[in-house]
Amino acid sequence: MAKLNRARRAATSPNEGEQGATEGAALSRRDLLAGAAGAVGGALLTGIPGVAGSQGAPAAKARPVVPADPTKVQGAPTSAVGKRTPFFDPARNPTGEVTGNSLTPIEKLSGTITPSDLHFERHHAGIPSIDPERHTLMVHGLVDRPTILTMDDIKRFPQVTRIHFIECSGNGRNAFREPKPDMTPQKIAGMSCNTEWTGVPLAVVLREVGVKDDAKWFLAEGGDACKMTRSVPIAKAWDDAMLVWGQNGEPLRPEQGFPLRLLLPGWEGNINIKWLHRLEFGTRPWMTRWETSKYTDPLPDGTAREFSFEVDAKSIITSPAHPDVLKGKGWRPINGIAWSGRGRVTKVEVSTDGGTSWHEAELMNTPTSKAHVRFQYMWNWNGRESILLSRATDETGYVQPTRAKLVEVRGIGTDFHFNPIYGAKVQADGRVFFHGET
Repeated sequence: MAKLNRARRAATSPNEGEQGATEGAALSRRDLLAGAAGAVGGALLTGIPGVAGSQGAPAAKARPVVPADPTKVQGAPTSAVGKRTPFFDPARNPTGEVTGNSLTPIEKLSGTITPSDLHFERHHAGIPSIDPERHTLMVHGLVDRPTILTMDDIKRFPQVTRIHFIECSGNGRNAFREPKPDMTPQKIAGMSCNTEWTGVPLAVVLREVGVKDDAKWFLAEGGDACKMTRSVPIAKAWDDAMLVWGQNGEPLRPEQGFPLRLLLPGWEGNINIKWLHRLEFGTRPWMTRWETSKYTDPLPDGTAREFSFEVDAKSIITSPAHPDVLKGKGWRPINGIAWSGRGRVTKVEVSTDGGTSWHEAELMNTPTSKAHVRFQYMWNWNGRESILLSRATDETGYVQPTRAKLVEVRGIGTDFHFNPIYGAKVQADGRVFFHGET
């Protein structure tokens, strides 16, 4: 009973033992001010000085002020747009890049759907501002009926909603080339995100314009300042390609291609052309600068891989991961995500001894084709130094390789499609660091 009473006092007082805030006591002026601030909006709370930061958080960052007993203070009203709790503030990083990227904080997320505002970015000429009422898609080349479609025209076709990941083909380059202990999952693999997309199957449009039998490729061109262009085999168009305008229940975010994007499930991010405004059909690839000088992969024998579209099976442990600190021995989940551009992930295995033995993890959601799946493995930490690893297997039988094997096959200078087995090193003191040498 004494323990229960202490717990009650702690729950109703910002600091244990503070007078005037225990259960049943009169509300203080501080409580009322905190409640009033909440009524204006949770975002304002972040700027009010409060109690000291929690363990593991930067000392200079104060925790939001909230009422000691929220049952004694009127809550906030409805608002036009909901906000995240001020106790959770994930962010992409870095910011301010016009020709560059920003990474998703994958270690801070749960489930498999990436919030739209945290989806990674990769730009070659910044984010264009486009009026959807003026935006059009030109479809021409080897077609019976060259056509210019407005957004309204495109939305009149039968619609579908599907969940697929998009991953930048350079995702993981720094972790592969120069693995460092202080790398977080965001820095290691923060350019892979999973989204619910809404649009029209590209095959529907192909039938509408009458694509000719001798058309084997098509060129997709974006409406940004660099006019990103990539050649795509027409078989992908007939298979599962989509023209998408919806993302997680709302229009595409501008940085994700508003108002129209080409979606090629399972294929490298660059070829999923954003701000799509032209499709041209022909007999062979166009060999644009983006598939010759860029997005080709040098190999040890002096040749280069071209049109290496598919994302290979991969996985990453998101918890525990740097900069986590384990507090005491005992059971805890090893948690992460896995995906494959070849189809469904069928199995994820976890090792807690650096790869000496492997154990099958639980898949926390039903795996679907070319989409993230979350996994967990319950681990009883004994307080000793441990190396945690994960590896994925997809429905084609492909197994995620070690870094040493990937270097052997493609060389240390390989530039895209990094999918080696990675993990975390847990020290005896509980501190966690990235482990990239496998």
